Amino acid sequence: MKIIVLNCGSSSIKYQLFQMGTKAVLAKGVVEKIGLHGSFIKNERNDGDKLLLEGDIYDHQIGIEYVLGILTSEKHGSIKSFDEIDAVGHRVVHGGEKFNSSVLISDEVIKMIEDCIEIAPLHGPPNLKGIYAMQALLPNIPEVVTFDTAFHQTMPDYAYMYAIPYSLYKKYGIRRYGFHGSSHRYVSQRACEILNVDYNTQRIITCHLGNGASITAIKYGQSIDTSMGMTPLEGLIMGTRCGDMDLGVLTFLMTREELDIGTANTLVNKHSGMLGITGVSSDMREIIAEMENGNERAKLGLEMFYYRIKKYIGSYAAAMGGVDIVVFTGGIGENSDYSRAEIAKDFEFMGLEFDAEKNNGVHGKEKIISKDTSKVKMLVVPTNEELVIAEDTKTIIENQRTQNAAKLMDY
Repeated sequence: MKIIVLNCGSSSIKYQLFQMGTKAVLAKGVVEKIGLHGSFIKNERNDGDKLLLEGDIYDHQIGIEYVLGILTSEKHGSIKSFDEIDAVGHRVVHGGEKFNSSVLISDEVIKMIEDCIEIAPLHGPPNLKGIYAMQALLPNIPEVVTFDTAFHQTMPDYAYMYAIPYSLYKKYGIRRYGFHGSSHRYVSQRACEILNVDYNTQRIITCHLGNGASITAIKYGQSIDTSMGMTPLEGLIMGTRCGDMDLGVLTFLMTREELDIGTANTLVNKHSGMLGITGVSSDMREIIAEMENGNERAKLGLEMFYYRIKKYIGSYAAAMGGVDIVVFTGGIGENSDYSRAEIAKDFEFMGLEFDAEKNNGVHGKEKIISKDTSKVKMLVVPTNEELVIAEDTKTIIENQRTQNAAKLMDY
């Protein structure tokens, strides 16, 4: 079975073509600057063939048309025709309370995703553009959607509720939803495979650390708490997002600086976080380099970033009555051995013995970085959200085929 996975952003499309029998990535690429000057497509085939196309790409449908053209081209393609494509898997950021698992796309599902746009105005529309485009271009191929929020729908109400009038929760669905669900699910399960332990018996804390960052507490196979909230703004300090902050600070600034809602939203989402603190960058590599050169604001930003993560790890260990596994993933979690070392300090009290030698030089590969004697295991596990989407799509399509065959037999 061959499956295309699409991840559509406001001006980009990331894609991968999977051969599910072997889980091989036949091709992958990105369409960038859709609707902007300087649009381009990068495609890489599994045999190393690379292609860069530059030109005007006015909307997502045109971008996907180009992608399909590349995938079936004689020179750079990975398949001979669209007939080889069995299904399409889409990433959708927000599914609200409506979805707790991946689902086959239907008119009803699309309507429910559209209803979630109000609580995900930045992510919902571009996610839907990919679905609309594929329906127009490949109308006879089944499509499945995987939601970032679905994995966290197992959180208990006392963990996801906010202390606002309950009527507002009922009216608008205001609650913690959490994000990066596919990533947290994949790395927690993969960590248990690496350690050869039963996923449903472990207390796991997964740290997805990148420009967007979140931490999840997974107890016996279920997400019971996560740092992001109704939107991806809550929780950890991120590249340009402020994370947890007294709401009074925002209302104070809106009054004193005479900020409207849109400007205030841009302030906390685009100009805060590590960029706002350091004045250097939202890129951790550049911030660490500045810190090493004596930049005090860079040093402060890193200390704040690491401190917030340590607090969440400690609180989630308490919430679960202990912890068995801590996992690092995401761009920073997978590649910054310095950051992992700073975060892992002083956790001996809860049975975690960090091994600096094992950690040193680990970039983008699976590795246990705790000591052999450590009661709590700490690992680096590169995430693979696209594979999660592809596997969910495969399962749903196969189940549908089985059900259809059973109906024919009954008939």
